[in-house]
Amino acid sequence: MTVIRRPRAVFPAGHRPWPRCRRCCGLALDLGSLRTRAWIAGRGMILDVPTVTRPGTDEVYPIQRGTIVDVPGTARMLDRLLGHRLPGLTRPLVVVTTPVLGGPVHRERARAAVAVLRPRAVLTVPTARAVALAARADLERPLLVVDIGAHLTEVVLLCDGLVFDARRTALGTADVSRAGEPEEIIGAITTMVTSMLRQDRTSLTADALSRGLLLAGGGALRPDLTFRLGGSLRTSMRVVPAPHTAALRGAAAFLQSAHAHPSA
Repeated sequence: MTVIRRPRAVFPAGHRPWPRCRRCCGLALDLGSLRTRAWIAGRGMILDVPTVTRPGTDEVYPIQRGTIVDVPGTARMLDRLLGHRLPGLTRPLVVVTTPVLGGPVHRERARAAVAVLRPRAVLTVPTARAVALAARADLERPLLVVDIGAHLTEVVLLCDGLVFDARRTALGTADVSRAGEPEEIIGAITTMVTSMLRQDRTSLTADALSRGLLLAGGGALRPDLTFRLGGSLRTSMRVVPAPHTAALRGAAAFLQSAHAHPSA
């Protein structure tokens, strides 16, 4: 009888797989306009709280429409929420999700805000890619990811796991709640997908659309929105399990891989 053994992961000298590794701490962050979520290696998700710098009646939102508008305020919020939760003698390896179209300015602002936690290194991962990791999607084929957040919605085409095309709109579930009906956001998503189809000189977008959309974010929890979106685009909808935390879980998976890399 032939026994097939799964190869063991190789970790850098002195490092062990989390949570047994005592030399370093790992932290994954999803900084949303409405909610801030954090995951610590060995402990799982430890935070899912409003993104505000002054809890109480005088609330200030340092992240608006997916953009960090107040770096010092974001840093103070992270220090208040996480400063006492991290081991005092370690410098964490941090992974932060960022909007695909946030650009280098947003990534630099995120790194500047996280610096308050004295990280050993800060890595950023596009939110759409983190969602695909959480869903364990087949990234060898083109994939359309729709992330419907509270104040921002992104449509991203991934090819071989990399961003091939992307669109965004400053609409989200908070706007849907105020309007009562999701027509505006459904129309915006349909327009973005149609624009990608028209401008794509390859068949990648069409192939991804025929495969169906991968939905994440708080908007994916609304059956009326997902059902009507599928009818508008005439394709199937695949909702990631626990879609509102999918980006954080994907960032945590990315963090685990980064910890196992020899450069860690």
